[in-house]
Amino acid sequence: MTVASSASRRQAARALERLRGLATALALALAALLAGPAQAGAHGIVAVEDLPIPPWLFVWGASLVLIVSFVGLSVAWQRPRLEGDDWRPLSPPLSRLVLNPFTKGLAGLLGVVLLVVTVWAGLYGTEAPQRNFAVTFVFVTFWLGMAGLSVAFGDVFRAFNPWRAIARAASAGFRLIAGQPAPVPLRYPERLGRWPAVVGLFLFFWLELVYAPPGFEGVQLSPYTVAVAALVYSAYTFCGMALFGIETWLRRGEAFSVLYSMLARLSVLEVRDGRLGRRRFLAGATGWGRDVPGSVAFVLMFIAGTTYDGAAEGVLSAPVNSLAEALMDAGVGPVASLRLVSTAFMLLTVAFVFAIYWGGIRGMDTVEGSPPVRQLGRAFAHSFIPIALAYSVAHYFSLFVFQIQAQFTYLLSDPLGDGSNYFGTAGSGIDYGILGAELIWYVQVGALVVGHVLALAMGHDKALTVYRDVQQATRSQYWMLALMIGFTSLGLFLLSQANA
Repeated sequence: MTVASSASRRQAARALERLRGLATALALALAALLAGPAQAGAHGIVAVEDLPIPPWLFVWGASLVLIVSFVGLSVAWQRPRLEGDDWRPLSPPLSRLVLNPFTKGLAGLLGVVLLVVTVWAGLYGTEAPQRNFAVTFVFVTFWLGMAGLSVAFGDVFRAFNPWRAIARAASAGFRLIAGQPAPVPLRYPERLGRWPAVVGLFLFFWLELVYAPPGFEGVQLSPYTVAVAALVYSAYTFCGMALFGIETWLRRGEAFSVLYSMLARLSVLEVRDGRLGRRRFLAGATGWGRDVPGSVAFVLMFIAGTTYDGAAEGVLSAPVNSLAEALMDAGVGPVASLRLVSTAFMLLTVAFVFAIYWGGIRGMDTVEGSPPVRQLGRAFAHSFIPIALAYSVAHYFSLFVFQIQAQFTYLLSDPLGDGSNYFGTAGSGIDYGILGAELIWYVQVGALVVGHVLALAMGHDKALTVYRDVQQATRSQYWMLALMIGFTSLGLFLLSQANA
């Protein structure tokens, strides 16, 4: 009787502990929910007309999905499922079909041609961005399209990377003439990690969002500016590869290679040792940020850039205008005023996103058995990759669908905007009726919810590895749940402002 009574008391204590844990999780979730959706509703999600259900249901429903998902994970996901290596090669004929020297060379040549066409159109084409090949290709087809291809098919940008193709051709020429490989003058500093790529990503966002702030007359991102930026970045990339080695610089310093290889970690496809193989969905991302400095900052910078883009169209528009006018009254030029104020607000947005993440990590650090904060932050950085992707899909989905029509019709046939018609499609237009307001809103909300649910699952899986105890792992994820609901609410709020 004594043994049975003692066992019953232990079971009751564990049950009580679990109930307390779930209550804490729900309290944190409710706090995040009340902090976000109420504000979102107040700022007019109803700006999208004829929504199928009341807008507040979107916000509360999305948060409820996260809470239910968290409870389900804590009960049903009791052991790590994404850790370990389960990569398996696909059939050799398929690998040879995709990875043979001819297809690799053709992909690299296509990348070089597209880079040349972009620079050519920017330098010599019309200054109207909507009629010039360069602007749409860089900020829609390349920036957004390559992200989708990376998630679907793995690191395809490696094959199409024009800078890699040119550098490898130059290296082969050097080897042929000199009879030896080109020397690598400098050893890449390990402590530098991916920080050059972080800076490159920030500058790309700055060029798009600050150099030409949306909604301000007289400040325009011209095709000529895009072409010059492409040339400057190309020279910078070639210098980096010449100093530190082609592959080393692409893995660490080249922003787009780092970005698309990061997104490719979500894919089920991966190339190893010249063979194409498959792995579990999301499993490739588990090691991101663990050993390379700057990896956490890179994924957070991706989120922050998209966040600022949404905020600049809505909640930050009035303060940016007001402060810019104040600088103008003080004698600063109008363009300089806009760029200075926009840069300041973009930096504040970056700091805000970083603070949210590291605040949640410090909350997790209060759980017994947690590793040091920096190590903890690196361990869970990979779980924010789906959030970065979700923000991008939610914010740019309709833009991509509309502008990709232009890219492959009149912009492709008339890249300079001078009346040419190389492929007979210069007279085509954009069908804006292809997407309705309801469908766009469903996709936006769905992307945010799915992205954050995947992030919860990845974080829970990593917690099981870090803490090696289900209860401790679940307790550590109370903070992750609050983070997810906070980011979901922020995303919905920004969408409501952008749609207003």
